[in-house]
Amino acid sequence: MTNIVLLGGNGYIGRYTTENWLKKDKTANFYVISRSGNNKLKHPNLYNYQADVTDYQAVRKLLPEKIDYIIDFIGRPEKDAAKFKQVNNLPAEVMLKIAKEKQVKAMGFIGGQLGPKSFLEGKQKIGSQLQASGIPTVIVEPTVVYGGDRSDALAKLVPVFKVLGLFVKNMKPVHVDQVSNEMVSKMTAIN
Repeated sequence: MTNIVLLGGNGYIGRYTTENWLKKDKTANFYVISRSGNNKLKHPNLYNYQADVTDYQAVRKLLPEKIDYIIDFIGRPEKDAAKFKQVNNLPAEVMLKIAKEKQVKAMGFIGGQLGPKSFLEGKQKIGSQLQASGIPTVIVEPTVVYGGDRSDALAKLVPVFKVLGLFVKNMKPVHVDQVSNEMVSKMTAIN
């Protein structure tokens, strides 16, 4: 049986990744660790835990003995460098420490192609550090993600992004299923 840890996995992309992975492997177990511990998804193979994902010890005590894959879904733009580190770098550092300790098959990371320059550069730097660890790392870098149950202000701008995407590649929106399926297919291709 496959054990998958999702840091921040009860968010938008994390939920769809879980659903798509379960379609591919109905026996996979998901350990979703987030600030809230709340998840819209309900499934017998889904375990939701509340913890500070920047705290290695807090996360570590919730994990099963064997982990096959771990994915970091956490991140957002922050102007302040200290806040950026707290929100983006620290969860990735926790993931890497767990990945090394548990000798996972692969790590997953959500980067980005659209956003403030500091955010894109910061995510790229984190991705490079993860890849340099020697642990196979899948990085998915979407632009604007839409579809499914997303109905915020950004989702309402998807038609505009579709037109802009005809002229500027990194403005072309991508459906959440495309993003989640890319993560699942690349992760499961690593043995």
